[in-house]
Amino acid sequence: MLRYTATIITLLGALATAFRCDPLNIYLLNVGTMLFLIYSFKLKDLSLIIVNSGLLLIYAVGLLVTP
Repeated sequence: MLRYTATIITLLGALATAFRCDPLNIYLLNVGTMLFLIYSFKLKDLSLIIVNSGLLLIYAVGLLVTP
């Protein structure tokens, strides 16, 4: 259930990006990525942990620089 929730929220973030809904897109992508990161830790999948940690860092920077 967690991965499907993360998937839906991430897709909504991508949709918000396509429609240039700033900063909603970054908030949604942060939440989706955080949920995927939690799921990755549950799976103990290092590659998913690295990817989602990197994405979370990138999206967090996006929050800081978005007016």
